[in-house]
Amino acid sequence: MEEFDTSKLMNLDECVIDALNLLSKTKLPSLDILKKYKRPLVVGSGNAAVTGRIIFEDVDAVFANEGTYEKKIDNVEGIDGAILISASGGKHAPKIAKDLKERGLEVWLFTCNPEALAKEHVDEDKTLVYPKNPEPYTYNDSTYKGMILSRTNEDPKQILNYIKTEVDPLIPPNLADYDAFYLIVSPEFDNIREMLLTKFDELFGSKISGRVYTPEQTKHAKTVVPSDKEMFISFGYNNQLFGNENARLNIPLPENAGYAAMMAIAYYVIGKIQAQNEPFFKKNIVAYCEKASNIFGQKIEPIVK
Repeated sequence: MEEFDTSKLMNLDECVIDALNLLSKTKLPSLDILKKYKRPLVVGSGNAAVTGRIIFEDVDAVFANEGTYEKKIDNVEGIDGAILISASGGKHAPKIAKDLKERGLEVWLFTCNPEALAKEHVDEDKTLVYPKNPEPYTYNDSTYKGMILSRTNEDPKQILNYIKTEVDPLIPPNLADYDAFYLIVSPEFDNIREMLLTKFDELFGSKISGRVYTPEQTKHAKTVVPSDKEMFISFGYNNQLFGNENARLNIPLPENAGYAAMMAIAYYVIGKIQAQNEPFFKKNIVAYCEKASNIFGQKIEPIVK
């Protein structure tokens, strides 16, 4: 891989702002597909799987990933269609799309790549192509946020303004003093917890730990072992109970906030943690992309265009 200028890589908080600007001026695909099937199979890898659970939260759907979809098809009755979610439409997606089609299922593809390899196995009229910005590999902010917005119909302009006026002024300058973060999300956003954990894995690895629970989950022995180096950040919940009282950050959510607002605000805060620490991600993503290219047999770049 050619030498890459890591200064081109933005932090996650910057990515959030760019994504909201893009989605504020872009028409999103309709999701009338939600009404088409009684029990669809919804398949995705990583945060694509989480996005599927969010989009089809109120549907009698069967959720699966690259390792479980075959077992679900074989053992769950009534599956009458399949939705494959993949921002890139590559990696595992082409094989999954091919398998689903060969099993006789009508397959839809949600992607952000007009040239997605998985399109070879999906009818053109069943491919929904969402907008995206060029983003560092793994970020997938504009990609999945656009898909979620097409379901929740939230206003990205209002979310952007809220972040600038209500969230940003609350961010303290000493986030680098902590090597662990405990995020508390309201119960209605339980589905997003895995998405936030994934961001900690991608950006910080073992350098900075992240935990994410709802207030009710937190009551069940999550705070037995305290640490002065762990900050508790709550979203839409006024935390007066958990963590050191000098290491609590309460981030309010806008009225009637949906998953897109929750995702944007939490990603923005995680991006600020990233910005105030050593550039762990930037130092390592080029080498990682080289390894990942060999693993998947596909060219993976540090910036996805």
